[in-house]
Amino acid sequence: MSVEAVVLDIDGVLVDVADSYRRAIVESVMHVYDDTIPKADVQSFKNAGGFNNDWELTHATALYILACQEGFDRDLAAFTDAIEASGGGLEGARTVVVNAVDPDTRERIHAKWKRDRLTDVFQQLYLGSELYRDFYDSEPDLDTSGFVYDEPVLAASETIDTLTKRWDVGVVTGRPATEAAIALDRVGLTVPDKYLFTMDSETPGKPAPDALIELAERLDANRIAFAGDTLDDIQTATNATETDPDRDYYGIGVQTGGLSDEDGRQAFKRAGAHAVIEHVDSLPMILDE
Repeated sequence: MSVEAVVLDIDGVLVDVADSYRRAIVESVMHVYDDTIPKADVQSFKNAGGFNNDWELTHATALYILACQEGFDRDLAAFTDAIEASGGGLEGARTVVVNAVDPDTRERIHAKWKRDRLTDVFQQLYLGSELYRDFYDSEPDLDTSGFVYDEPVLAASETIDTLTKRWDVGVVTGRPATEAAIALDRVGLTVPDKYLFTMDSETPGKPAPDALIELAERLDANRIAFAGDTLDDIQTATNATETDPDRDYYGIGVQTGGLSDEDGRQAFKRAGAHAVIEHVDSLPMILDE
């Protein structure tokens, strides 16, 4: 692809989050509402688009559970399909529920929908009690060890070494900055702050192209590869191309985040991926082709 810079997502690309973030999603809903979805079904929300923020995905999962408790009769696949048709993300989920139930039912659902509590439980489960105290300067009400320690590194050190020696490297992630730092330290990837965009950055999150375009400008690059594990990541590259046609943006699907096997490959291709790789360790090789 003769690219001048490489931009990486973190979750599902550099570290495996199946037993951390995705586990925190389903267990947070279980803790608050005593019901949840299977962990594997989190991918259905990801595929619907607009769920780069796992707190919002947790809120949408809880909304589905609460709606079902009030008689909502769609299975999860139909619910997430409807979210996609409604524009994706949390607002799409709200639209689906609003259109499916009567006003009294809607009011009961919203009265029980405790988004702040869900986020707080999520952070306690993910960080664990010790890190939660450090990060929030607050005493947790759950005694947890932290799923953050259950994130296997996906990228080999040789891959990180090759990428950083041969290309300028940036990161665009939906993680908060403090949690991005934990993952990057574990991976062994040092990224200057000006080349790192997180949940805490002022730019809109994926699939909005703003962070990717800003990175291209800061990296002074005209040909940029963006490797991510979700369809939103590919859409981010597509949106960047449309918004900034003077540069070339290449979306690369990485299959270690949930879109695996041939079905995942085809989903990436339909979304407009320029290439699909099974593992981030293959990235340097395809960039040389």
